[in-house]
Amino acid sequence: MGKPMIGVLPLYDNEKESYWMLPGYMRGIEDAGGIPIMLPLTTDEDMIARIANTFDGFLFTGGQDLNPELYGEKIEDLCGEICKERDLMEAALFKHVTELDKPAFGICRGLQLFNVLLGGTLYQDIPTERSESKINHQQNPPYTEPVHDVYIARDTLLYNILQTDSIKVNSYHHQGIKNLSEQLVPAATADDSLIEAVVMPNKKFTLAVQWHPEFNYMYDDQNFKLFLEFVRACR
Repeated sequence: MGKPMIGVLPLYDNEKESYWMLPGYMRGIEDAGGIPIMLPLTTDEDMIARIANTFDGFLFTGGQDLNPELYGEKIEDLCGEICKERDLMEAALFKHVTELDKPAFGICRGLQLFNVLLGGTLYQDIPTERSESKINHQQNPPYTEPVHDVYIARDTLLYNILQTDSIKVNSYHHQGIKNLSEQLVPAATADDSLIEAVVMPNKKFTLAVQWHPEFNYMYDDQNFKLFLEFVRACR
């Protein structure tokens, strides 16, 4: 079979009103044998449905905070920048992707998005709401360096990919899963019990991680395995 075509959700600069992209998302897919294509942001249902049917898989990238209204909360002061265009597009696309059972890989915001769209909630600001945590979830550069451990749950897709009980990960997020969706299972946790990866059971490949393999997959075989298995699932 030929290389799978994988739709990558764009990053968005609110101030410049422009799409942009971190090269690691694209190169990770390329190096794993896929063809990454950056998608448009649109609310056109026909276009979103056609995108969902056209591509072999989808990478839901990091970026702005999700609007707390999506999980029934008001926006608190410590909630970060929101991108309405991304929230709308990604919600509609994720619905189609899961209905079609096409591979979906979420990174950082992607993990939070999967949880919220499936009925879960988030901490709007971990340092405020979990001040007792000793884990550095929002590291300073370089983002290629791991800063804490995560513990992999056995009998999950993530364990099948990594074949290990724990790995060290980088971390750059101030929000995270508060209440886990009943449609997801936790696949990894940190020492402070924060959920660091999720899997949607009974799907071909619906996996999301809270850390950032796009920054260090080229130095870290375990993180590269995530891209390899995602692309393999898209074939």
